[in-house]
Amino acid sequence: MVRKRDMDWITYKGSGGPGSGKSIVFVSGDEEYRSEEGLPMLAKILSQNHGFNCTVLFSINDETGEIDPETVDNIPGLRSLKDADLMVMLLRFRELPDEQMAHIIDFIEAGKPVIALRTSTHAFKYLKDTESPFAKYDCENKDPSFLGGFGRQVLGEAWVAHHGEHGVEGTRGLIDSKLANHPVLKGVSDIWGPTDVYAVGELQGNPSVLVWGQVISSLEPSDKPNSSKTVMPVAWLNEYPAGAKSVSTVLATTMGASVDLVNEGLRRLLINGCYWLTGLENEIEIESNATIVGEYQPTFYGFGTHTRGVYPSDHSL
Repeated sequence: MVRKRDMDWITYKGSGGPGSGKSIVFVSGDEEYRSEEGLPMLAKILSQNHGFNCTVLFSINDETGEIDPETVDNIPGLRSLKDADLMVMLLRFRELPDEQMAHIIDFIEAGKPVIALRTSTHAFKYLKDTESPFAKYDCENKDPSFLGGFGRQVLGEAWVAHHGEHGVEGTRGLIDSKLANHPVLKGVSDIWGPTDVYAVGELQGNPSVLVWGQVISSLEPSDKPNSSKTVMPVAWLNEYPAGAKSVSTVLATTMGASVDLVNEGLRRLLINGCYWLTGLENEIEIESNATIVGEYQPTFYGFGTHTRGVYPSDHSL
């Protein structure tokens, strides 16, 4: 039996705090790393513990209204970006209709800030509508004028490869000593995740690496590093020259799977990033409140592992 369709997204009103009056839109849509679980959890923290108004968007099966990360061509509600102060995204290989994609690109071209997680380095893949005006954002764009599409041009890098062994080796985050006093890193320590380190080439744009990813020999945080593998940038800041007079500031990380976000250090880095990117740098506490609101039992990453029959309203507080 198909459940009666409800709203295609979920909104959490800020409950008071430094983020009061600021709006964050979270855009989820990947088949593997369970952004449909992780982003609502972050939105609850930022709304209930910090006062931001948060809206979470999902890849939606248009027939049933269910959250379906395997639906690559439908993320309703992107028009809410028009009034947002910040976009937080975790996307993979989306091919959105032009009218939806336009909202994402308009947001960036307006010089507004972005936090991009994990597979957002390869957020878009145009296999059908190769004549779309947005096809240049394809992660495999070979045109030298926009090489690597959205990932490389906007964030600083596109998909390269798995550097750590996928599903076998985890990631330890090492804070760059030169930027240890950056507001985004305030109170951040002990970053760890069971996803592997991504390979990253020479970052494009004007990057500043905040955290380096060290390959750990297993999925146990106490295990030893794999000394045969070099560290890679795992979290960095960048600037995208969005227009003649605007620059979009980016915080990108190749971590961010739902199981990575169990780690308090990573959550705190992202919370601090939301403050910093919305002009609230002076409001960042010595140790920002990264306490999870409600229950959080994330699904381990993998293709075909998303929970069926879940609707946006199921993420209500």
